[in-house]
Amino acid sequence: MELLVDSYGRRIKSMRISITDKCNFRCTYCMPAEGLPWLKKDEILSYEEIVRISQVSVGMGIEQIRLTGGEPLVRRDVPSLVQQLGQIEGLRSLSLTTNGILLKQQAAALAAAGLTRINVSLDSLLREKFAQLTRRDQLDHVLEGLAELEKYPSIHPIKINAVAMRGYSEEEVLSFAHLARNKAYVVRWIEFMPLDADQIWRKEDILTGAEIKNIIEAEYGPLQQITTGDPSETARRYTFSDGIGEVGFINPVSEPFCSTCDRIRITADGQLRTCLFGTEETDLRAVVRAHSNNEPLIQAIRQAVLNKELKHYIGDKSFKRTNRTMSRIGG
Repeated sequence: MELLVDSYGRRIKSMRISITDKCNFRCTYCMPAEGLPWLKKDEILSYEEIVRISQVSVGMGIEQIRLTGGEPLVRRDVPSLVQQLGQIEGLRSLSLTTNGILLKQQAAALAAAGLTRINVSLDSLLREKFAQLTRRDQLDHVLEGLAELEKYPSIHPIKINAVAMRGYSEEEVLSFAHLARNKAYVVRWIEFMPLDADQIWRKEDILTGAEIKNIIEAEYGPLQQITTGDPSETARRYTFSDGIGEVGFINPVSEPFCSTCDRIRITADGQLRTCLFGTEETDLRAVVRAHSNNEPLIQAIRQAVLNKELKHYIGDKSFKRTNRTMSRIGG
């Protein structure tokens, strides 16, 4: 089958699938304190529909699938979905993004199902700050979940993602760097993005990857860049001068990587989005439920990809905020 390529010549190889909009945290940069109205059960893609869309997409050249939410592990039987997706011929990478609170209970089942890669969102290592940001006093549970993950070396690497916010993240940069050097974790900082429910994001609140790198190098000396040769890789990766530990910086605002973007996203209610910050969506749920034949689904995906945005326009006068928060898009 013809591979997915957009109108700018970018080959699309990565797909993120949100399997629920629900979350057991209320992070200030993502969701209001009282939460959001959740989707009804029949509005969410079933596992069978997710598998069908994934099979078709892999047949069109998708090589990597990441399961997201909301918090994906609040949905029942996630290991069953992992196992089904892992059996798709041609899929090279299957990963999951989680806040970690349920990992202690589910790590063994996820490993047994065939999950090989995982990202854990963790913005603070201090109990009070963690509780303030997530509005949940659950740091100990997340750390216990990470410790449980370490028992299953088939899930590797374990990546820790921290949202970098000015006035909040600076004091813990070296603590996270220490974690990267003393645990089998890759620590990455992601710049604060305009996807918060309260719409309080300001560009001045971004703590850039370059600034965090400077803080680390002032303590540890020059970092050594790691390159894989993959131009679509989102993180700028580094190891320390002694080769111990890895850190990374994902800088979508200060250093956009739109020109090499190879990603598309599917929301929990089955809407295909070709840009995290885009305003256009393609309703794959309606197509899947209306047609048992895959050809209409193939055409819908191909047309959406053909119309993929050139860039996200953050910082430009033409930038318009998406009408969905991060939890409703899928991280």
